Amino acid sequence: MYGSENRQYVSDETRMTRDRRDIETGIVGLGNIGQYHAERLVDLGVPLVGGMDAAADARSRFARRYNVDVYEDHHELYDDVDAVIITTPNKYHEEYAVDAFERNLHVLLEKPLAHSLESAQRIADAAADSTGHAMVGFNNRFSNTVRIVRNRIERADLGEVTHVEANYVRRRGIPGRGSWFTRRQIAGGGALIDLGVHAIDLALYLLGYPAVTEANGVARSEFGSDEGYAYLEMWGEDAGPAGFDVDDSASAFIRCADDRTISLEVAWATNRPATHEFVVRGTKAAARFDLLEGDLTIHSASNVGPDHLENTAIETPQNDTHSEEQEAFFDRIVDEDPDDESIGQALTVQRVIDAIYRSSDSGRTVSVEK
Repeated sequence: MYGSENRQYVSDETRMTRDRRDIETGIVGLGNIGQYHAERLVDLGVPLVGGMDAAADARSRFARRYNVDVYEDHHELYDDVDAVIITTPNKYHEEYAVDAFERNLHVLLEKPLAHSLESAQRIADAAADSTGHAMVGFNNRFSNTVRIVRNRIERADLGEVTHVEANYVRRRGIPGRGSWFTRRQIAGGGALIDLGVHAIDLALYLLGYPAVTEANGVARSEFGSDEGYAYLEMWGEDAGPAGFDVDDSASAFIRCADDRTISLEVAWATNRPATHEFVVRGTKAAARFDLLEGDLTIHSASNVGPDHLENTAIETPQNDTHSEEQEAFFDRIVDEDPDDESIGQALTVQRVIDAIYRSSDSGRTVSVEK
């Protein structure tokens, strides 16, 4: 253990609080994403009291930076906290999340829910049996642009929303080959489970999370396994194609209840310009926006006067979606808000991802199992 003196075990009675400044919080997984969350916790005024990581260098770095206790064993951390943010590689989500839920801790779990559907189901079961609040890290829901689109949908400005075109495509953006991101055993997949999880959640969120019935898709590995993979920059170090056994792109068509549909394109690498464009099509109008840049246009037509088409540009400042996500998580705890569908919706996303992989393997449309 590094950092300040160890805190005593906090009883369930003490955990009850009405102010997020009293919610003592720890982080499991002290790499880049863990530190990213830590910075926002500090800014939000939530007490960061400790962290856990299996790697000694990550623990010592985190302890020096934030002057908190750090642990190799998450059980010791859990003795000291009311809430935990889990940012580990996907395979380890289940162990840390289930143990937290069994202690009735509040859990903010980075996406995806897990590396496999079976593991995701066990996390969802544990969350259902816990009194702790839970949220999965779908931070894009909190962007100002998405909030405006959601508001327009709720006001029925778009009419009945029937289809979403969801694109999250990089031209050359494979994470470091050989890192856990590119190893199926740990990540559970490649571009589809990394980027597709965001795109699928956001599309379903804007459709109102209808029941998903079937999926047809293809997951491809065309670039990451190539010795001649050309790129200008890469997040992480490149260990070469020997450390790459996942998909680097996926294309899919997802069918939901009442004939609502999603067309999905995701890629870490592909020979086309990058795009993060979403098009939300409704019977009265459509909203087209860039997920990362925030550009938003409403497209409609009218026969009031001469027939005409209307393209209305909407400008809004960009916001820090992870900070907004954290604020929403802690507000739910403070308000004791029981209406939390985050885990169930994340499980739906996991089922869709699993169905796309099964469809790709079988060459057929497959049912999305419940």
